[in-house]
Amino acid sequence: MRIGFGYDSHRFTVGRPLILAGQIIPFGQGLAGHSDADAVAHALIDAMLGAAAIGNIGTLFPDSDQRWKAANSMELLRSAYELVLAKGWKLAQADITIIVEQPRLSSHLPAMSHALAQVVGLPDDAISVKPKTNEGMGFIGRGEGIAVMAVALLEAR
Repeated sequence: MRIGFGYDSHRFTVGRPLILAGQIIPFGQGLAGHSDADAVAHALIDAMLGAAAIGNIGTLFPDSDQRWKAANSMELLRSAYELVLAKGWKLAQADITIIVEQPRLSSHLPAMSHALAQVVGLPDDAISVKPKTNEGMGFIGRGEGIAVMAVALLEAR
């Protein structure tokens, strides 16, 4: 078994939808980024790649490459997971924490877990997604952006 940790953060921007774990979250701002900026998918990608010791999201899908402009991050997750599988590993479980002041995410958590689980072929209860605030501190507390941390447990196939 191997454990990997992933982290991603993005600033909020107007004119884009807020997409987290493939779900469009009603909110007045989205996340700035080269792809669709789905910080949840990005953190999980890095956690899995780290556990498999095969790089990170920036090496696989660099923002200098126009192929990934406005890319669907759930498809990037699918591609990254295929690499993990090819290296002889499979995801057993993931734990994801979304740190954001607004919007409130509780009602979206089941759909997020389900969407992520579908991509990696696991039952919904193998993917934990939970929100936290930053208690008003820092860039997150000021409502400037979002951060996501993910832990992935891989097991040999």
